[in-house]
Amino acid sequence: MAASLRLLGAASGLRYWSRRLRPAAGSFAAVSSPADVAEKADRIITMLPTSINAIEAYSGANGILKKVKKGSLLIDSSTIDPAVSKELAKEVEKMGAVFMDAPVSGGVGAARSGNLTFMVGGVEDEFAAAQELLGCMGSNVVYCGAVGTGQAAKICNNMLLAISMIGTAEAMNLGIRLGLDPKLLAKILNMSSGRCWSSDTYNPVPGVMDGVPSANNYQGGFGTTLMAKDLGLAQDSATSTKSPILLGSLAHQIYRMMCAKGYSKKDFSSVFQFLREEETF
Repeated sequence: MAASLRLLGAASGLRYWSRRLRPAAGSFAAVSSPADVAEKADRIITMLPTSINAIEAYSGANGILKKVKKGSLLIDSSTIDPAVSKELAKEVEKMGAVFMDAPVSGGVGAARSGNLTFMVGGVEDEFAAAQELLGCMGSNVVYCGAVGTGQAAKICNNMLLAISMIGTAEAMNLGIRLGLDPKLLAKILNMSSGRCWSSDTYNPVPGVMDGVPSANNYQGGFGTTLMAKDLGLAQDSATSTKSPILLGSLAHQIYRMMCAKGYSKKDFSSVFQFLREEETF
């Protein structure tokens, strides 16, 4: 059996590993649909942009559920609506398989180094099997509870990330306009109480750090469109749970505005550039 399969096309976020083997270099074989993957594999990981994409990959005309084998473990690492994860889990259970949501955090750098964080929701008895697979890509694989709790954790994380990135961008912009050198200001922030991931690992100001999107005209990384989508999920969840998210709502508005003003394909740290160019606030 080939150690791994790769699906080409719209649902290219599908990956398969055999029960025992990590994928060997050059051991990918192409298939044409999610259903074909399900026919050949009993361990499948999906990672897709939106809820609609995930529903199509699982329940569509050529979806995984058309040919899924009993006992298969299906792990969805998309960031989607927790309610969608719960519905997919019900459909998968009807087919005699197991579904777990396991959204991921850490960015491109953590993906390259194998240090991603996975937040896993599902049947606890299946967590060890999921952990074995996800441990190939992440150094932190955390069990969160029932299906949907992984999504809940990821939504909360990304809402906080967006807020902290906007705050970092605002602070850096203000300091620069007050005459501070950006590298010096970043150094001070990172040895003080304002320190956060957005300031010390993913600084949004060009020239402050190497190897981050701000050093490459905000190319690569985590797109503004995806951040706006995740903030929309947070907004929906806040509405359904009657939870006040004042800063989360403002962050959602800012990233939606950025998408409308040409930043949709740039990394979400381009909020610094957006603030620099928008002086009418």
